[in-house]
Amino acid sequence: MLSSKLLSSKIANQHLNVLLLALFGIYTYRDLWTLLTFNRKPLDEAEGNVLWLKISSLAVAAIVVPVTTPRRAYPPTIDDLTSKDNPEETASIISLLTHSYMDSFIFRLYRKSTPLTQDELPPLAKNDRSDVLMPDILTILDPTSKKPQYLFLGLLRAYSGDPFSLNTPKISLSFVAPIGIKQVLSYLEHGGDGAIIRPWVWVSWLFFGPFLKAIFSQLYTYIACRNRLQIEGIMNQLLLRHSLRIRIASGSLPDDKEESNNFMGKLNNLAASDVAEIAGFAEFWIVFLCFPVELVLFLWFLYEILQWSAFVGFAFMLLCVPLPGYISQLMRGTQFTKKQKTDARVQSVTEALSILRMAKLFGWEARLQLLIDTKRRDELSFMRKSNLYGLLNSHINLLIPMCTMMITYAFYARLCLFFTAVLKQKLTASVVFSSMAIFEMLRARTQNMANNIPTLISAKLALDRLDDFLQKTELLDTFCQQQITAPSDQCMIGFRNSIFKWSGPNNHNFELKVEGDIMFHPNSINLIVGPTGSGKTSLLLALLGEMHFVPTGSDSYYNLPREGGVSYAAQESWIKNDTIRNNILFGSSFDEERYNNVLYQCGLERDLSLFEAGDMTEVGEKGLTLRFARVTLARAVYSSAKTVLLDDPLSALDVHTAKWIVDQCLKGKLMQGRTVLVVTHNTALLSPHAQHVVGIALDGKIIQGTVADVILNNTIFAAQLIESETGSLKTHSKSFGEEQPMQKELHNAQGTLVLAEEMEIGHVSWEACKLLVGCLVHRSRVHYSTVKLYLNGLNKRPIVFFWGLVTMMLLNALNYSVQPWFLGHWSSQYDSRPASSVSVSWFLSVYAGLLLCSMTIYSFAFTLWTFGSIRASQIIHRSFINSIMTSTFRWLDTTPTSRIIIRATADIRSIDDSLAFGIWRLIEASVTMFVNLGSIMIFAPLFLLPGVTIAMLAVSFGQMYLSAQLPLRRLMSINKAPILGNFAAAVAGLVSIRAFGAEDMFLKESRMRIDAWLRPGLPSFNVNRWIGIRVDALAGIFTAALGAYLVYGDNGISAANTGFSMTMAVGFTSLTLIWIRIYNATELEASRQRVRHYLVIEHEDEAHSERVIPPAYWPASGTLQVEGLCARYSKDGPEVLHDLTFFVRSGEHIGIGAYVTSSLTLALLRAIPTSGQVLYDGVSTEKLNLDVLRSNITISPQVPELLSGTLRSNLDPFSEHDDSRLNDALRSAGLFALQSQGDQLDAHNTKLGLDSEIRGGGSSNLSVGQRQIIALARAIVRENKLLIFDEDHETDSKIQDTLRHELGNDVTLITVAHRLGTVMDYDRIMVLDEGRIIEFDSPKRLLEKEGGVFRGLVDSSADRAKLYAMVN
Repeated sequence: MLSSKLLSSKIANQHLNVLLLALFGIYTYRDLWTLLTFNRKPLDEAEGNVLWLKISSLAVAAIVVPVTTPRRAYPPTIDDLTSKDNPEETASIISLLTHSYMDSFIFRLYRKSTPLTQDELPPLAKNDRSDVLMPDILTILDPTSKKPQYLFLGLLRAYSGDPFSLNTPKISLSFVAPIGIKQVLSYLEHGGDGAIIRPWVWVSWLFFGPFLKAIFSQLYTYIACRNRLQIEGIMNQLLLRHSLRIRIASGSLPDDKEESNNFMGKLNNLAASDVAEIAGFAEFWIVFLCFPVELVLFLWFLYEILQWSAFVGFAFMLLCVPLPGYISQLMRGTQFTKKQKTDARVQSVTEALSILRMAKLFGWEARLQLLIDTKRRDELSFMRKSNLYGLLNSHINLLIPMCTMMITYAFYARLCLFFTAVLKQKLTASVVFSSMAIFEMLRARTQNMANNIPTLISAKLALDRLDDFLQKTELLDTFCQQQITAPSDQCMIGFRNSIFKWSGPNNHNFELKVEGDIMFHPNSINLIVGPTGSGKTSLLLALLGEMHFVPTGSDSYYNLPREGGVSYAAQESWIKNDTIRNNILFGSSFDEERYNNVLYQCGLERDLSLFEAGDMTEVGEKGLTLRFARVTLARAVYSSAKTVLLDDPLSALDVHTAKWIVDQCLKGKLMQGRTVLVVTHNTALLSPHAQHVVGIALDGKIIQGTVADVILNNTIFAAQLIESETGSLKTHSKSFGEEQPMQKELHNAQGTLVLAEEMEIGHVSWEACKLLVGCLVHRSRVHYSTVKLYLNGLNKRPIVFFWGLVTMMLLNALNYSVQPWFLGHWSSQYDSRPASSVSVSWFLSVYAGLLLCSMTIYSFAFTLWTFGSIRASQIIHRSFINSIMTSTFRWLDTTPTSRIIIRATADIRSIDDSLAFGIWRLIEASVTMFVNLGSIMIFAPLFLLPGVTIAMLAVSFGQMYLSAQLPLRRLMSINKAPILGNFAAAVAGLVSIRAFGAEDMFLKESRMRIDAWLRPGLPSFNVNRWIGIRVDALAGIFTAALGAYLVYGDNGISAANTGFSMTMAVGFTSLTLIWIRIYNATELEASRQRVRHYLVIEHEDEAHSERVIPPAYWPASGTLQVEGLCARYSKDGPEVLHDLTFFVRSGEHIGIGAYVTSSLTLALLRAIPTSGQVLYDGVSTEKLNLDVLRSNITISPQVPELLSGTLRSNLDPFSEHDDSRLNDALRSAGLFALQSQGDQLDAHNTKLGLDSEIRGGGSSNLSVGQRQIIALARAIVRENKLLIFDEDHETDSKIQDTLRHELGNDVTLITVAHRLGTVMDYDRIMVLDEGRIIEFDSPKRLLEKEGGVFRGLVDSSADRAKLYAMVN
């Protein structure tokens, strides 16, 4: 009942408002209109004062009350009554049009001295929330729909209403000011003779016309900017949703090798740059579509002033149309190539970051930096070319309207260079300046079109790239409408007569063939075993639907029931940027008892106790501050899923921890009644508890049964069982933990192991003008180190460069202001002498000379700036990459890779484009404003004070604007990174996310982060509208006041000079807003201190001041002497190595067992702060440059890191060796011997060779064991005298044989051992405990030592007799 009454009241109010407005219109026509004329009187004048009282009352009732009454949703919902409203939703019409609802918010921020927080922002309006906005639009844009359409058409279908309806009155109101100028000047020319409309009406037009236009313009921009933000959020969500469907091993467009190699770079570029470019064009695309309508209006207005000569000018313009079109095609090709070069650079940066730790340990930083720098130069060369094409396009679009204007004036003034008189008309000031205003508008429009053509082209390319990704990237079979035969038993898990491929039907790199049936036993532990490279992991991924299913018969199928849930622990741990607890819960509800049991069973309690925040500690996406294999396992165990898939969960664990995991976790209560599939090499530990085993041989043969059945049928599995029975070389003093976590100094009481995003507060003072000469503002405001670096990069002498540039821009502005004065001088000649005596050709020639001079100066200045800005961009990028490459390991551990990638993509693009163009436009606008104000003062010196007053008011508004805008934009920047971080995390963990069925969780998280970004984003754009309306009003007041002064004042100024002054006034006032916006945009680009912060991060110490350059033959041996070595993870952290002293002879094989073995490795390579002395072949490592030291020591890590590319590029990334040497290394590492066991491979499979493709760093198409063999081969190729090898449980006998027999006699080998059998025949064994050497001798002597730790480990091993036999 209440709702219906409110609705009826709303309809009645609207009806009454319409009636009152109609009545007011009648009185306006009868009585108010007559007041504007010289010769008419009000029709109802007889009513006297009662008439004006009636009209005033009607005006209040029909206009004032409706536009000032706050709005309210009818009927209100419960949510409307209980929730906090966004002020925009309840603002009155006048408040909405003038954006006055922002007043209180802006004034509060102006007075605010503390940083703005997210909670202080207005809530999102209902229609802006992602859960309301996105569903319908995403349905339209979904590429998997039955009728997919081009992305732009879908966006046009979703966003095509309001902008069109608002752009039409905005265009129409643009002609009000020129009409006012013409009528005012005509009144002055004729002394008022024959005038019907009073001159004050036309003067008022100079205010109301631009002001009304500003209202519609700002309203249009308000909707366009809202659409822009919404589109960017929608595109991010669309890209994430589609990425969750792609096949990870394909990751490329079909048959496109270059795209394949740069796929991750392209994906990051799509998310960080292309989406923003598509959304950015949302402000302009309607302007492009409406440009033909504007041209028609221009032609009509010019016809009214210049008659048929306007058609001649426009005919010339139409003839010139193909020229800018041709230039645009050249620009498109250049920008397309530039995009590809950007993808290649981002790909190189992404890969360099993924292997940066390894690269630093190998001393590859300088070479990687050179590789990236080369690709950066390629990218910038095309950017330079694109900018010069843009300059050419700008000049073409400037010349066309200028030439059009000259040709039109020539015909109108009875003379042209090639024709006789056509139209005999008098060229007066009113004609010149009113038509010149139109020509100036035409020039501005065409110039705006020209300036935005690069934006249009970039957006078109971004649309094409994103559309290609959505339409052509290979998806999982689930999204390809492929029918899969269902088994009779829907609860069974297994395969029948199937082939699985990685890259669809057109790619035959790898096949997993299942002949017959493979059935896993429910409610029990099932093992999947096999040698390295046999396809164990692929079997799990095929079951998860990650591989392409190819049925071989009508009864082919595979099945993994999802009803009871599936959990998955990948071999390579995947961790989100979140707390440890949230990583374990992974969207499940928190059950404290179950959670604590999981922590206990996975052996995480002790590790978490080392962190002040415990399990609420935030971690990075790679989990490098702690070994998170067990966190990944805990996630799978905590899940209530009926089916659990574990990919080699014991590979990174020592035997003690592995036994604990098996006994307490896999055999624990939480795993009872669940179907568990375990890929493993540790068959000895797991086989007693398995009810079913599936064995995969290298020849593709698959056998299944009990452990005994599988072993009896294949000697390889039997050998694997025996090999995995060897004991562990880990000291007994620790219960768990294969590596100590990062020390407590790495995180704070809030529990974060990830560095917080940087944020500055405050804004630029007037001292910011010093930024033009590269100076810093020395106060607590935005630092200009980035700008200083940029400006210093422009030229070796930045001050000379800038003053030269400013001088050229000043000459150009003076020239540009002389042009309208000269046209006025030309028109004034007709007042003082006969028209036949006026030399039109001379005036046109001088005007053309001025125009060409202006273009020449501008071209030279812009070209100089282009080359300087390219140089500055190159220097900043090189400094940024160098800073990242020389950062410390601690900084890398605490900084998410996704954040660095954002710096290398979005922020570098901002420096390349926005900062460079912003500084250029700021100089141009500043110089032009100065010249315009000076021109006004020449003819109206009394307006110096009003001009300065208007400027001061504009600056006051600008200060309030900046006070609100800066914190909003900073919050936008801070909230944007989590969106991209969530996207990067989702792409990195696609298999795990899909296995858990957590796609909706990530999509929901993305929507929440998009809402958090929209919340400051929408007010940020509304603040732009707030300042725009107010500065446009000031501009209108100034122009109207100047017009009134020139019309009614006794100043003796001619009509020509009056028109010139008013033209300059319009230019000055319009530039005021432009200058404030450019200044703000430039400051915001400069205030993106994130790049600057990355230039001043913690860096590794270079060599000691007494640097030693070793001789060319160094190192001649692998002798290593360590004296009093102490190490810590940070300069102020606790020691993790204590006074280590030992000596290793050249050629010795040393085995090490400890909990801080990586600390010792890092200390030897000076990757962490150390004290003491380390002599390598007689040279102190402290006095060596890091690249010299690390390039002469080789480390093979436990989890090897490879580059995407060919196998050859991984072995020899810098092309220093021939193929024979690389093949010898692969043979020595055991790859060929391993592959020789699989000679029975079918024809569709291929062996690894130098040209074999490595995808996704090897994780996509190689097992960990294969990658470790390649890493060992890379170590052999380096031929260093010292090799540090960190073995993995998957390391097989081939690798061990290589280490024993293929290394040179003078190569010192230090092996971080996980199994006793690996090092029992080594020369000596070092046992470390809590960072101290407790035993260091030959295995024989250590076994003879009563009560020794090493002897205790051997004696407690199940394979004690074999280990003693190896020593003897």
